[in-house]
Amino acid sequence: MRSKRLAAAAVGVLVALAGVVPATAQAQQLRDVVLVGNAQAGTVSFLDGHTFQVIGTLNAIPDLEQRLAAMNPIERIGYETVNSIQGYKKFVDDLALSPDGTTLYVSRGNLADVVAYDVASKRQLWRTKVEGFKADHAAISADGSKFIVSALSVEKAHVFDTRTGAITATFPTGTYPHANDYSPDGKTLYNSSIGTTSLIKAFNWAKGKRQLTAVDPTNWTVKRTYQFEYGIRPALFMPDNKTMYAQLSYLNGLVEYDLQAGRIVRTVQLPYSQKAAAMDPNDYPQNSAHHGMAYSGDRICAAGTIDDYTVILDRPGLSAKGYVHYPTDSLPYWTTTSVDGKHCLVSLSNRNAISVIDYATAKEVASIPVGHFPQRERLGVLSAAAVASFG
Repeated sequence: MRSKRLAAAAVGVLVALAGVVPATAQAQQLRDVVLVGNAQAGTVSFLDGHTFQVIGTLNAIPDLEQRLAAMNPIERIGYETVNSIQGYKKFVDDLALSPDGTTLYVSRGNLADVVAYDVASKRQLWRTKVEGFKADHAAISADGSKFIVSALSVEKAHVFDTRTGAITATFPTGTYPHANDYSPDGKTLYNSSIGTTSLIKAFNWAKGKRQLTAVDPTNWTVKRTYQFEYGIRPALFMPDNKTMYAQLSYLNGLVEYDLQAGRIVRTVQLPYSQKAAAMDPNDYPQNSAHHGMAYSGDRICAAGTIDDYTVILDRPGLSAKGYVHYPTDSLPYWTTTSVDGKHCLVSLSNRNAISVIDYATAKEVASIPVGHFPQRERLGVLSAAAVASFG
């Protein structure tokens, strides 16, 4: 009888382990990656999250000809108008991976839609059109159930159910809604608007609402709005949930903003390069002098877009630790921090490359070739099956 009881106990342990081990093994097989949206190529590069070497590339517009053929005359006019104003075709605007590393979500800029792909099979799972003529920046909820995308031309942001692609909520924004960022505590979703970028700087007063909209992500109601003189470009929301650092249209630097008081408390003007000093502000790309911010601990990494440099700033003083200078017209256009917090990754859009900068030394340690016109970068994980699909 004792032997039977021991045998039964052993079977029970094995059964229990059978339910635990696969899940644990699956979690261990998730691979840290950096997603790079190659805007003009319409592709997504997957970089190893630690070595930054390219794992593979996914075509995010395999249905391009079908989408163009299906446009009605008004949609086609909108498509061509956005292309003309922007100066190029942006097929990948923003992107995210599901927490289980199997599904890729893409905001497809000038195609004015959002799509989901099974990464392993490269099969499109769903496609949903946004209102208006352009799908812009996006954010994914911590649990991966919602993907928030700015519908740039209609002063709204849409909340997508990542499982079905259905738009489950919409909230109002400023003019030309741009970035979507969750606060560090996850209790607020911030939407930043940039105003009508096709108007020259002299008509800044006519660009519409340059506004930061704070939204409750439990019910998508607006909690507070903040008005700005100039458009809000990339921004950082600090762990104290009180401080925002932001780049603004035409500003060759950044501001520190008190979210409780609703005011700019400090403006940091960064040096112009020789090329940038000679530029007309109306020639800044989409009104942005600097476009790209990330941070790690007490350091900020900021892309000097028109200046062809990236600067590492020490906080809280915001003095420059060092600069990484690039060849003229490299167009540093986005930044993100690596998963280990040691490196800042900078999209050099006109060089089709990612610059890897060491936060500690403020030096470039690598340059990684990617696709045509890289811009948005996001961190994520890939499943083992997804990684294997790239060979």
